[in-house]
Amino acid sequence: MIFCAEVRICIWKNKGMGVYNTPDGYKGVLDVMGKYYVIFNPLSNSGRGFESATKIETAVTDGEFEYESILSIEDIKKFMRELPGDKTLVLSGGDGTINRFVNTIGDEELPREVYYFPSGSGNDFMRDVRPDGNSGLVLLNTYIKNLPKVTVKGETYRFINGIGYGIDGYCCEVGDRLRQKSDKPVNYAAIAIKGLLFKFKPVTAAVISDGHKKVFDHVWIAPTMNGRYYGGGMKATPGQKRLNDDGTVTTMIFRGRSRLKTLLIFSGICKGEHIKHRKEVIQIKSREVEVKFDRPCALQIDGETVLDVKSYKVHR
Repeated sequence: MIFCAEVRICIWKNKGMGVYNTPDGYKGVLDVMGKYYVIFNPLSNSGRGFESATKIETAVTDGEFEYESILSIEDIKKFMRELPGDKTLVLSGGDGTINRFVNTIGDEELPREVYYFPSGSGNDFMRDVRPDGNSGLVLLNTYIKNLPKVTVKGETYRFINGIGYGIDGYCCEVGDRLRQKSDKPVNYAAIAIKGLLFKFKPVTAAVISDGHKKVFDHVWIAPTMNGRYYGGGMKATPGQKRLNDDGTVTTMIFRGRSRLKTLLIFSGICKGEHIKHRKEVIQIKSREVEVKFDRPCALQIDGETVLDVKSYKVHR
């Protein structure tokens, strides 16, 4: 693993960029021109965070750019307050970078506008708010207000995309072990297929949503979602809107006795087609939900793994 110290570079470019409306009706890419101060995660995208962050110069082509590793910033709140007002602050990284950022700042109102430029490997947040694939910056402030929280093993975290629990957490657990042994890219699809066909044992899950309890057997995954995507492109909950007015999240229960049939249905999750199978896939909307398994499983929060979890609770 390469630790990247503070880096600053200035580059001048020309032209501008456009504006588009996100699925939530919010203007996500804004035409901000001038001086850009990019704080990046050097560990994102398999240690290529700085290289990936500099691609902003092709997406935003009018301005002066400075770069600094977020690892060199001791107090991010103080840093944001003291950054000169004529500089546009940009956070660059992946979903994990946004997750760590929002958990560092907590529930406090941001002292300035913060834009986001994707330079990670998953980028499910950008899939959700930028479905047309346009390059540019997304204003984070609105998307990180009043985020849902998850309490697991006595600790509480805010999350951007979703909580994965079941075989998706298992895939993160196996992937983490493989990364410790090799710097080669992890094939999560292969891990999932092997898990579905041979290795992962489904569980019995109790779901308590807004005080109402239901129990499901032969459960493979039980994520709770703030957005539509998680896990590097899985469209788990196609109807979930992260800027909804009622503050609800969606818990998706995927169950099935047959491993082969489960695999066939699961293959449609990237397009959201799995929800057509209503016997196997149940969606539950709620403001507060607790999911309990009958045995410990790995859980992931925006891609960050927590091992040996028997339950989690999502709330505002």
